[in-house]
Amino acid sequence: MDHTSQDPPQDSPHVTPHGSPQDTPRVAGLLLAAGGGRRLGGRPKALLVHRGRPLVEHAARALREGGCSPVHIVLGAGAEAVRADAELPGCVLVDNPDWAEGMGSSLRAGLASLAGTGARAALVMLVDQPGIGAAAVARVAAAYRSPSSLAAAVYGGRRGHPVLFGAERWAGVAASAVGDRGARDYLKAHQSAITLVDCSDVARADDIDTPEDLKRLE
Repeated sequence: MDHTSQDPPQDSPHVTPHGSPQDTPRVAGLLLAAGGGRRLGGRPKALLVHRGRPLVEHAARALREGGCSPVHIVLGAGAEAVRADAELPGCVLVDNPDWAEGMGSSLRAGLASLAGTGARAALVMLVDQPGIGAAAVARVAAAYRSPSSLAAAVYGGRRGHPVLFGAERWAGVAASAVGDRGARDYLKAHQSAITLVDCSDVARADDIDTPEDLKRLE
């Protein structure tokens, strides 16, 4: 796994109100951008164009402007093209050679890359959700309370991304992240500990998975 940096630098007992990003610098941004877009004819999702620029740029900007630092981006399909074509200032690019195994491998690679950074939490986003911007990032990041924090955005009562994992939870998340399930099993097992953050008024959690979904990139 190679790390490089582009210069320069379901129910839960509690739902947080609109948060303030005042403490977000302790929260690292972790963008999972390795998908190969199998249902999109093998077009890497990171390079799909939205408003004239690759999706990976929009997601990385949302993490930075939402207060996350550092921002690590896990690459897989089309990694060389992403490095060549996308402008990702200040982001650490993490290669996941096992990206084809599914989202779990990218989540493990990303969390491993954050070891030693001093981050107390990782805020995880997916590259194929362009409707999620800095406002949602800031709200979920503001739910951080301690290295054992666990929080997730909610849209219309349904849990989605971003998801925040305090550093004390990283090992457990990584151990359960297999195949395409990502952190799903971990979140299900720790459902009662999740702080739900309503982001319905500031973001949309639609995925870009099929050719029909590409209409959302206009």
